[in-house]
Amino acid sequence: MKNIKSLNDLDILITNFMSRWGITLLRYSLGIIYIWFGILKPFGLSPAQELVENTVYWFKDPSDFVPILGWWEVVIGLTMCIKPLIRFSILLLFIQMPGTFLPLILLPEVCFTSFPFGLTVEGQYIVKNLIIISAAIVVGSTVRDKN
Repeated sequence: MKNIKSLNDLDILITNFMSRWGITLLRYSLGIIYIWFGILKPFGLSPAQELVENTVYWFKDPSDFVPILGWWEVVIGLTMCIKPLIRFSILLLFIQMPGTFLPLILLPEVCFTSFPFGLTVEGQYIVKNLIIISAAIVVGSTVRDKN
C-alpha cells in the first residue's frame, strides 16, 4: 500500500480505486441482479410472479409469460457480464424496462398506499428500477472505451 501521509492522500487513493473499479463493479452488479431475479421466474420462485401475471392479464395465459420474462432477464444479466455484449444487454434492458412500470398505471391499488408518494413494497420494488436504468446508462456510456 502506498505511503499515506494525509487525508488528501487517502482521498486520492480511495477515489482512484473507485474510478478504476466502479464501472466494472456496477456492470457485474447489474448482471448478477438480472440473473438472480430472472432465474427465479421460470422455477416459480419469484415473489413478483403474481404482480407480473396481474399486469399481463391480456396475455393468453399470464403464467406462461413469467418464465419468458425470467429467461429474458437471465439473458440481460449474462450479456451484461460479457463486455462485447453490453450493447445487446442494454437494448434488451431498455425494451424490458417500460413494462416494469406498468403496474403503477394498471394496478395502482397494489402499488400505492396513498397516491402518489405512499408506496407499497410492490411499488418500491418497481420504483427502484430507476436506479437500474441509471446504472445501465452509466455502463452504456463506456461501450466505446478501449479498456
